[in-house]
Amino acid sequence: MELISIVIIFILLISLIAFIGQFISAVKPKLAAKLGVMEPESEVDPLFFAYEKAIALADLLVSWTLPVACILFFMNNSNWVYFGIIGGTIYFYYFGLITFSRLIMQNRKMRIGSSKDIRNAYIMAFLWGLSGLFMIFFSIITIKAGVL
Repeated sequence: MELISIVIIFILLISLIAFIGQFISAVKPKLAAKLGVMEPESEVDPLFFAYEKAIALADLLVSWTLPVACILFFMNNSNWVYFGIIGGTIYFYYFGLITFSRLIMQNRKMRIGSSKDIRNAYIMAFLWGLSGLFMIFFSIITIKAGVL
């Protein structure tokens, strides 16, 4: 198996965690908190909880793009590169959104979850951002190489 295939399997898993996690957060926040994909409402400021719920709903509109890119890659469908660029950009944006919003909210002394929740959010944000950058890179390399 080629290195790119191994990396894209990793990206698929990471992006599915994001998509499924946001789906659960949007429709069943208490279950999401039990699973550790959302902060329990009782441990955060009401504004932060509302913000996270809104983000989960909005993410459902776009977070499917990176898993689809990965699936299209393994189906040898040349459209994977376009979904890869779009999805990769979205997941890199998630990195910035999660990181900067939490840093600013922490700086303003908002309750945004336990230290474990915050650490996990930063770890996942990093993995989503890295996945996004790798997918953008692979997509551009493939387009430039004319392999489509």
